[in-house]
Amino acid sequence: MEYPKCNINNTFNIDNTITNEKIKEYLMKTEDAIIIIKKGLPPERSLLYDVALDFLSMIECYFNDAKVFIEKGDYINGFASLNYAYGWIDAGARLGIFDVGGDDVRFTLAK
Repeated sequence: MEYPKCNINNTFNIDNTITNEKIKEYLMKTEDAIIIIKKGLPPERSLLYDVALDFLSMIECYFNDAKVFIEKGDYINGFASLNYAYGWIDAGARLGIFDVGGDDVRFTLAK
């Protein structure tokens, strides 16, 4: 597969920066989502319980990594880690691993 060539001067938009406000917003959104999914874990005897714990472990690792990066001033990796965490959250919600009560505003649900 051949990828299109990019002219670096035309691809950057100075308005698309990772600001303190954007980082704070994504941290809060992710933290709120984690609280919600922890309340929506499958029953311990469910076959999905261990899967949910595995997803939750990945989510919390990426979330904690994000906080460390952000504390060091590395907003790019912090923002990337937050997006990975939310990707795991959305995947778990969409697959039905986490019961998010039909909240299709915070989470990407099927249909």
